[in-house]
Amino acid sequence: MPVMSEMSSAPRISAPLRLLILGGSADANRLVGALARDPRINAVLSYAGRTENPTKPPIPCRIGGFGGVQGLVDYLRSERIDRVVDATHPFAAQMSAHAVEACAAAGVPLLALDRAPWQKQRGDHWIEVDTMEQAVAALGATPRRVFLGIGRQQLELFAAAPQHSYLVRLVDAPRAPLPLPQVEIVVGRGPFTRANDGAMLRRFGAELVVAKNAGGEATVAKIEAARDLGLPVVMVRRPATPPRPTVTSVIEVLDWLDQAVAPMERGV
Repeated sequence: MPVMSEMSSAPRISAPLRLLILGGSADANRLVGALARDPRINAVLSYAGRTENPTKPPIPCRIGGFGGVQGLVDYLRSERIDRVVDATHPFAAQMSAHAVEACAAAGVPLLALDRAPWQKQRGDHWIEVDTMEQAVAALGATPRRVFLGIGRQQLELFAAAPQHSYLVRLVDAPRAPLPLPQVEIVVGRGPFTRANDGAMLRRFGAELVVAKNAGGEATVAKIEAARDLGLPVVMVRRPATPPRPTVTSVIEVLDWLDQAVAPMERGV
């Protein structure tokens, strides 16, 4: 969905503009980097805190949830937030829905930075499903060697298919055993390379890959490597989100913010 035209007619805000960035994606990090030295923007980054050792951002940040929609409304009002950019992970559907509702209630313009999903290419063998539960079922009854490139949040669902051997890649080493009877763990932080992911899959003897259609460049290597090796990919489609103004690049977000901020007056 293109950016709504409401911003072009709205009065500009005298700098600095108070901006809340809902983070959790590589795009959010790029946006933060682009805004870190902009004196017109007083931005704060918020993220869920599921990664134990995140890279420290160059702007103020907060970690954790807001306490639902009303909690986010209260935050927007108490912090006098002028604009919100939802740059959460494409699968953070609940947070995105809360942002739509809270921004509407607080009267704060919202823009979503939502990168395009991956598209099937020649040589891909995708088994597309709507939920992670369907992904578990798609593995079938015959024991297979499966690479789970899905993060850690829904790993417990695969305990329902203990006949398979799993390779799991995580950003942080787990502090407790994973809920899978046959599992190997690789710890790594993207972006990953096609060659390295191909070597990883060959070393494990992977027969199938499970992935979320997150889009972007940071983790596409596993999809490219599966294509190179002729492996099927169980691809989980993105969850639905409420209608909202949306762009797909950091440049478009910066343009949106430029429209909102009054030019800074020159010193005398």
